[in-house]
Amino acid sequence: MKMISRQLKYITLFLTASTVFFLYSFSSRETYTQPSTLKTLITSLNTDITHLDEVAQLYKAGKIPLDTLQKTVSQTRLSYKRAEFYLAFYFPEYTNDHFNGAPLLQIEKEGTRPKVVTPEGLQVLDELVYSDDAPEEKVQIGALCKKLHGAYIDLYDGIGNPDMTGVNGATAMRLQLIRIFSLGITGFDTPGSLNGLTEAKESLQAMQLFYEEQFSKSGPVNTLFNEAIGYLGDNTDFDTFNRLEFFKKYIDPLYKQLGEVNGQVPGFISNESAWNSKSTSVFAEDFLNPYFFTNLKQEEDNTEIRALGRSLFYDPALSEEGTVSCATCHQPEKAFTDGLSKSASNIQGKTVLRNAPTLLNAAYADRYFYDLRAFTLEQQAEHVIFNPEEFNTAYSIILKKLEKNQDYVSRFKKAFGKKGITRENFSKALASYVMSLKSFNSPMDKFLRGETQYISQEAQNGLNLFMGKAACATCHFAPTFAGLVPPLYNENESEILGVLKDPSSKSVDSDSGRIDNEVYTEYAWIYEKSFKTSTVRNAEKTAPYFHNGAYKTLEEVIDFYNEGGGAGMGLTVKNQTLAPDKLNLTEKEKKELIAFIKALTDTSAATQHH
Repeated sequence: MKMISRQLKYITLFLTASTVFFLYSFSSRETYTQPSTLKTLITSLNTDITHLDEVAQLYKAGKIPLDTLQKTVSQTRLSYKRAEFYLAFYFPEYTNDHFNGAPLLQIEKEGTRPKVVTPEGLQVLDELVYSDDAPEEKVQIGALCKKLHGAYIDLYDGIGNPDMTGVNGATAMRLQLIRIFSLGITGFDTPGSLNGLTEAKESLQAMQLFYEEQFSKSGPVNTLFNEAIGYLGDNTDFDTFNRLEFFKKYIDPLYKQLGEVNGQVPGFISNESAWNSKSTSVFAEDFLNPYFFTNLKQEEDNTEIRALGRSLFYDPALSEEGTVSCATCHQPEKAFTDGLSKSASNIQGKTVLRNAPTLLNAAYADRYFYDLRAFTLEQQAEHVIFNPEEFNTAYSIILKKLEKNQDYVSRFKKAFGKKGITRENFSKALASYVMSLKSFNSPMDKFLRGETQYISQEAQNGLNLFMGKAACATCHFAPTFAGLVPPLYNENESEILGVLKDPSSKSVDSDSGRIDNEVYTEYAWIYEKSFKTSTVRNAEKTAPYFHNGAYKTLEEVIDFYNEGGGAGMGLTVKNQTLAPDKLNLTEKEKKELIAFIKALTDTSAATQHH
């Protein structure tokens, strides 16, 4: 997180990198208005945050009861949710840092050293005021509300009369729909109150007012808004809310319709987000742009480069001893894993440190490996190449081998032109192949997109559990069901779960995780035993599980989460980020979760590329 003074640069709308990401060309005939809806929303939020600060100070002084504070926090959150589609669109980093970021310790870099900073904002307050610790944390609550007030005043004073018209307005609403589905109704935004359904309703109501003011008071979009708001009004129980039905009937159709406002919203490739505005469904195969995550650009890629990358992927001659290839640990017939607890080393009798994750959809990440030590696909390959227990070689040696192979010489020249065989081109070819290993056509994807009309009721129930009561989707975010954070999908989360040495063990696995990744600008105690949140897509085919491969079945994994991780089992786990509360899932519910996970299986890339 940044200090307020350092965040003022986000106030000037048209000068920030985040805003440039969202700007589009308008016709000279387009008029710019000062929408009264936006002005009302941000002014009301200013009033409510000011009131919250006053109430918090009274609570700190012992002059009002806790339930009054809780009600005020919830009302302020509703006010924020009404304005969020605008605020988070133009000020994404500032909003995340000060208004609604996750209640997790983070780091701030001071030169080359990391500094651990405490989270702030409404999500932190929601968790705190609804916790058993609230009576003992009056000073902290008062300080958080004072910080929130100061942060919003700085932003409010800089906004003046807010503008958001045309395509910008439609795009902001589409991003908010992603936010509602992936973060709101899952409970991620409201870890204490679980008030996400009411917040979703308020957000949709505010967007409908904005839509009516900017676009039309009638038509299919308005009808969908009305029906979605009505659905939320009629279905208010968090555990039983049918998220699948809500998504198929309202969220995804609204997402598509708003994409067609003023004509098809132009797609873009941005330095700020992997989200593809040209996509027509949250579960579309092109919802995310894989080229956002790699040095290889879309205009450079082609079938020759991809085919070359495939050959390199399966070629053991690239390793020092000529005995291992990328496919040794990422076998297509095993969903690009190897089925081992920990992958075999090239040293006889030894294994590498951790389990081999699937490469299906692996490109959709801003960090790689369980400890997040690599920042690009290309860098990920480097770690394997140089690792003494894996390829145990160097680029210079690999390039010499390739230069002696006339087939490779010819293919590199055909793929890359005169430059031919270079370290950069070698990396690009591998990246191209890995990016082709997509997995977004599972039975559940097709059902959610409306391409098929049937999927088992058990799997449907499982999706609702995953996105609701079981709290899986608060870390495994839709639609990748990994730790890639919506709605911009530009950063990965890692979590501390307290994974055991094995399911029957009474002690936590000894692997220190992210703190030992040698990224020294992030070396902080909050990352001890922290591991990347991997995808649950294709988990049916990728056993064993977790970084240590100690859990052999999905049943064992779900039992672990049902108990609240290591801390929930009574073990000492420093800074466990997984809530230690029991989920109290029934045996039927556990089976439904597994049915949903199996419905996410799509290994078609394995047969297409092998």
